[in-house]
Amino acid sequence: MSHILSAVAWPYANGPRHIGHVAGFGVPSDVFSRYMRMRGDDVLMVSGTDEHGTPILVAAEEAGVTPKSLADKNNRIIAEDLVSLGLSYDLFTRTTTVNHEHVVQQMFEVCRDNGYMVIQDTSVAIDPDTGNTLPDRYIEGTCPICGADGARGDQCDNCGNQLDPQDLINPVSKVSGKAPEFKIAKHYFLDLPQLADSLAVWLDEVEATGEWRPNVISFSKHLLEDVRPRAMSRDISWGIPVPGWEDQPSKRLYVWFDAVIGYLSASIEWARRREAAGTGTKDDWRAWWNDPEALSYYFMGKDNIVFHSQIWPAELLAYNGEGAKGGAPGELGKLNLPTQVVASEFLTMEGKKFSSSKHVVIYVRDVLSRYQPDALRYFISIAGPETSDADFTWAEFVRRNNSELVAGWGNLVNRTAAMIAKNFGEIPAIGKTEPIDDELLGAVRGGFDTVGELIAHHHQRAALAELMRLVGEANTYVTRTEPFKLKAPEQRERLSTVLGTLVQAVCDLNTMMSVFLPHSSNTIDTVLGGAGDLAPMPRLVEVEDLDGGEPYPIITGDYTDLHPWAPRDVVPGTPIAKPKPVFQKLDESVIAEELDRLGLGEE
Repeated sequence: MSHILSAVAWPYANGPRHIGHVAGFGVPSDVFSRYMRMRGDDVLMVSGTDEHGTPILVAAEEAGVTPKSLADKNNRIIAEDLVSLGLSYDLFTRTTTVNHEHVVQQMFEVCRDNGYMVIQDTSVAIDPDTGNTLPDRYIEGTCPICGADGARGDQCDNCGNQLDPQDLINPVSKVSGKAPEFKIAKHYFLDLPQLADSLAVWLDEVEATGEWRPNVISFSKHLLEDVRPRAMSRDISWGIPVPGWEDQPSKRLYVWFDAVIGYLSASIEWARRREAAGTGTKDDWRAWWNDPEALSYYFMGKDNIVFHSQIWPAELLAYNGEGAKGGAPGELGKLNLPTQVVASEFLTMEGKKFSSSKHVVIYVRDVLSRYQPDALRYFISIAGPETSDADFTWAEFVRRNNSELVAGWGNLVNRTAAMIAKNFGEIPAIGKTEPIDDELLGAVRGGFDTVGELIAHHHQRAALAELMRLVGEANTYVTRTEPFKLKAPEQRERLSTVLGTLVQAVCDLNTMMSVFLPHSSNTIDTVLGGAGDLAPMPRLVEVEDLDGGEPYPIITGDYTDLHPWAPRDVVPGTPIAKPKPVFQKLDESVIAEELDRLGLGEE
């Protein structure tokens, strides 16, 4: 058994999340975590809402509310949506907890004392209308390196190079649309050049495993070609105070120094809550962070690669004292670097890039209000942006739901249960088998190895495709054995064997399907006479802040009582009633309805 940290990107709390977000960080991390738990590994899946920084401040000012009240509102919306989607977090928290602030400041102090936080004069961008400091991502212009328009003040997505706002050609504020004003201020910088050699060694080591997606490792190594100190503090009123600069309340830690530490602070909060509940100790988190044998997987969209394959590892190296300046870890001990950065590409919508500001968006909440959560999970898993950009279209969503989920998997479950209910009323025993029976059971049971290995190595599209291929084999088995024609008394034993074989195959397929489609797998478990608890589900819980802050909701769950990733023999004699359809077939009229909602319908 291994300790597996499933570190899920922190959704930003400036608004609800759209399906492009959960396609990158949400569903892939949940499929992986559910599988690894069933495989027998000790998984800790953590995340939360990222709530500091200028975008929150800007959105709050536009709404006429405080940043905290805006963060509170969106934190709850996001948490509710992720629970509805069935994402099995051990802890989903937030960056405005007192615990998080303490851990972030502790990390900063050790990085600083080890010599990797240096004070430099820097040019700060100010919006001429609001007078507020603009974060790098709120400044856009033409890239000075490749000439692409729309480059941000921190990075050009076209060529992948890191930038500074003042390097942009014709920079403008995304808040006012005007050219920003620049002034000189002192700030802390993470001394990346002093950590570059250690970062290169780490990237060489992880590249040698062959596990990283080629696009992720190549992009990460490309970042080392232009390493410079990166600002870790900002002139802003909304964020975590900088230790040692308490007399300068306008200076706060940069949100991306703060946010990535959330993986660690959430793990510590999880352990502290276990101790408070009498189910563990406050140091339980160390098994995932201090044990060099523990493994950690970070899930996100590709726009966050730089922060997870350079900035966060550099912070960890600085804390550990493993850069060119040496140093020693603090009380948290030597912290593990990521085993793998599992970054997905972008999900577009009807051929357009998701953009909330341009109303090119489908929010998770809206989809779940009209469609089954597993229909969305299925689309993301079978057609999502795993290693290349993918396009979500309503036509394809409806097609896959109807022809694959309903006509393929749902039909197999329904016809199996219906035939058993009609002919036996209970699961029949398997008698003498024929080669065709053995072939089906052998193929399905072989899927546990094939599908499992694909999931473990983050090939989830291929894993689900293989699972659906096995569903197809089971449907073909029905066509070839024709149990609906086995009506004569002398054929009853054969009918019992065929339907017994079929329900065993469906049961095993459902076990594997549970990591992709937990809601429907629990429903199918009840159809097959089970308790409906095959896939443990997350829950939203209201909690007190451990250090006296304001109460807030968390996502948590008990995922310990799991059926293993292995075949489970059905029990002859288990009652089976006439089933109702598990999946909802969608009328094709919803395509036009959804396009009209987006303003993309025919004029």
